[in-house]
Amino acid sequence: MKIERYGVYYADLNPTQGSELDKIRPVVVISQSEMNKYLETIVVCLLTTKLHPKWRSRIQFKCKGRPSEIAVDQIRTISKSRIRTLIDRLDSSTAMALRCLITEMYG
Repeated sequence: MKIERYGVYYADLNPTQGSELDKIRPVVVISQSEMNKYLETIVVCLLTTKLHPKWRSRIQFKCKGRPSEIAVDQIRTISKSRIRTLIDRLDSSTAMALRCLITEMYG
C-alpha cells in the first residue's frame, strides 16, 4: 500500500500503555511520502472526535464530514502494518496549519 503524507488512514493502535489514545482510529500521516516509501515505520498524529476548542495542541477540521481534531500532542511512530484503509486527505490549508503547529510545538 502506498502511504502518503497528509492522508488520513484507519490504524490499529492496540495495544497501548498509560494515557495513549487507543483502538482502531483515524490517524494523519505527517512523515514525508519519500520516507514512507522506504521505511517500515511512519509518523502520524492521532485523530479524535472529542473536541477541545481551547487546546492549542489540537487542530479542528472535518474528517469524512464529521467534526474532528488532529491531536498534535499525540505524535507517534507506528509500523506500516498497523495501517488499514485510506479514508480522507487533509486539504492544503489544514496541512499548512498542521506543519506550522508542529514547528511551533517541537521546533
